[in-house]
Amino acid sequence: MYKMINHLHSVNRYVVLALLIFAVIRMFNGWMAKKPFTASDNRISLFAFIACHLQLLFGLVLYAVSPIIEVAFSDVGSAMQDPQVRFYFVEHSLLMIIAIALITVGRISAKKMATDELKFKRTAIFFGIGLLLILAMIPWPFLKDFGTWM
Repeated sequence: MYKMINHLHSVNRYVVLALLIFAVIRMFNGWMAKKPFTASDNRISLFAFIACHLQLLFGLVLYAVSPIIEVAFSDVGSAMQDPQVRFYFVEHSLLMIIAIALITVGRISAKKMATDELKFKRTAIFFGIGLLLILAMIPWPFLKDFGTWM
């Protein structure tokens, strides 16, 4: 089960990134060009929102069944001294939850905005910050020491 969920979590990250990048660009362009907020703009932010929450679900299941996290819970002191274990145990998990929370707040609050410009602005800002946090916390293959690059 661990390998399957880990694979889903790894593959879905590219879907999340593609949708978030597309949504941020579209929202920023709509905001700057003062375009009307259309149903397709709403759908794009909805698809990005759903993909992020699906990724969060995969991540939470992965956290529950991960052997790395199991070892970390057995000896928290040692886990915090190992940069890779600490990254997955605390840093990655916490900041990804914060990123998804920001994306959620942006989507929900944008729906309540009075003008189209404010809808675009709210979505662009919150999705953009969420995207930056996600990019910062992805365990990129080209980074060997997860805890030392930030």
